Amino acid sequence: DVVETQDHYKSRWRSIWIMYLTMFLSNVGFSIVIMSVWPYLQKIDPTADASFLGWIIASYSIGQMVASPLFGLWSNYRPRREPLVISTAISVAANCLYAYVHVPHSHKKYYMLTARALVGFGAGNVAVVRSYIAGATSLTERTSAMANTSAFQAVGFILGPVFQTCFTLIGEEGVTWKFLCLQLNMYTAPVLFGALLGVINIILIFAIFREHRVDDMGRQYKSINSDGEGNDVLDQNTEGSIDHVAVVALNILFFVILFVFAVFETIATPLTMDMYSWTRKEAVFYNGIILSVIGVESVIVFMVVKTLSKKTGERAILHAGLLIVLVGFFILLPWGKKLPNIQWQEIKNNSIPRTAPSEMLVPFWSLAELQLPSNHTAEPVGCPVTQSWCLNTPMIYLAQYISSDVLIGLGYPVCNVMSYTLYSKVLGPKPQGVYMGWLTASGSGARILGPVFVSQIYTHLGPRWAFSLICGVVVVSLLLLEIVYKRLIAFSVRYGRMQE
Repeated sequence: DVVETQDHYKSRWRSIWIMYLTMFLSNVGFSIVIMSVWPYLQKIDPTADASFLGWIIASYSIGQMVASPLFGLWSNYRPRREPLVISTAISVAANCLYAYVHVPHSHKKYYMLTARALVGFGAGNVAVVRSYIAGATSLTERTSAMANTSAFQAVGFILGPVFQTCFTLIGEEGVTWKFLCLQLNMYTAPVLFGALLGVINIILIFAIFREHRVDDMGRQYKSINSDGEGNDVLDQNTEGSIDHVAVVALNILFFVILFVFAVFETIATPLTMDMYSWTRKEAVFYNGIILSVIGVESVIVFMVVKTLSKKTGERAILHAGLLIVLVGFFILLPWGKKLPNIQWQEIKNNSIPRTAPSEMLVPFWSLAELQLPSNHTAEPVGCPVTQSWCLNTPMIYLAQYISSDVLIGLGYPVCNVMSYTLYSKVLGPKPQGVYMGWLTASGSGARILGPVFVSQIYTHLGPRWAFSLICGVVVVSLLLLEIVYKRLIAFSVRYGRMQE
C-alpha cells in the first residue's frame, strides 16, 4: 500500500513544480543571450575572434561542471533549499555583471567570460533539482516527471531566444542611464530580465518548496536532508550495489548527446552569417525564430515520449533518438556546388556572389574598382576570406539547415529525457545528489569541449570536417548503447523487488 496522505501528495507535487520552474529559469539564463553573444562580443571588444566565442560559450559549462558535484554533495546532507537559493543568487549577480561588461576601458571580453562562467556556476543547481525529483517520485512517476523537467528546460530554451528576439526591438543603442552607468539595449535587457526571474524564483523556493522523499513504490520516508515535513516515515531498503558499468556508460552517452547539441548551438549564428550573408542583427533574429520553433517541437516530443516509453521502454527510444540525431548532422554536410558569398575587407556591398571554383580568384582591377571610401561604416557580411575553406567549400543551403534543425530538434529531447530517466532508475533509492552532479558535470564538459573543439575545426577546416566528425562520434555512441543495452534497468528490477 502507498503510505501517503492527500496533503503530503499535494505538497510533494507543489515542490516538484518549483523544481520545474527552477529548471526553466536555468535554461532561460543560458539561451536568452546565446544568439546575441557573438554580435555583442564584436561590438564591445573588436579584438575577440570566433575562437574566443567558443570560450565564452564554454565558460557557462565550465562553471556548471565545477558547481554541479559540489551542489549535489551539499544536497545529500543538508536541506536542498540552501544550495538552491545560493546558486540562484549567484546567477542573478552574474547576469547583472553581464549587463555592465561595456563599462571597463579594456579587457571587456574577459569580463563577459567571467559573467557567463558565474551564470553557469549558479546553474549547477540542476544536479539538486534532478536528484530531488528522482527521490520525490515513485518508479511509475519517474519517466513522466523527468519528461516534464526536460520539457520545462525546453520551454526555457524556447522563450530565451523569444525574449531575445523581442528585445531586439530596443536596438543596439537603446537607452543609456548615466547615473547607473547602464546601457539598456538588445544585449543587456535580456540578462536583466533573467536576473528579475531569478529573484522571483528565490521567493518561491522560500514560500512553497518543501523536502519530500518516497521510495520506488511511492511510500513516504525521511532522508537526512529533510526539513521536518511529513510524519509518516518508512525505512528504505537500500541493500544492493549500483551497476557502475551502466552508470559510466550513461555518463558517456549523456556527454555525447550534450556535445553534439552544444556544437549545433554554438555554430548556428556564425554558420548562418557565413553561409547566408546575414548581418549580426539578422542572425540573432532569424536564429531566434528557428530555435524557438525547434523548442516548441521539443516540448511536443517530451509529451509524446511519456506515453510512448510505456509501450517500448526507455532504452529503445534512446536508440531511436541517437539515430535521428545522426541523420540530422549527416544532412548538414555541404553537398552542393554553389560557394558562399565571400566577405572581403573594404569591398562594395561587402560580399561577392560566387558559384564556381573557377571564380576563386577575383581580378586585381575588379578589387580596385570596388574600393570603398575610408569612412565607410557598413557592417561586412558573408564568409570571411580569412577562413580559407570559404574559397572552396560549397555552401549549406537554407533547406539543409532547416531540415537538420527539425531532425536535431526531434532527436535531442528524446535522448535527453531518456538518459536522465534511465540514470535515475539505475541509481535506485540511495541519495543521488553526487551522482546527478557527475551526470550534470559530464554534460557540462560536453558543452565545454563542443564549442571550443568545433569553433577551432569550423574556423580552420570548415563545416565538412566539423559535421563529419560529429557523425563519427554519434556512431560510436550507438555502438556503446548496444553493448550496455541489457544493463540499463531499474535498481529495484535488478534486485527483483519490482517487475520491469
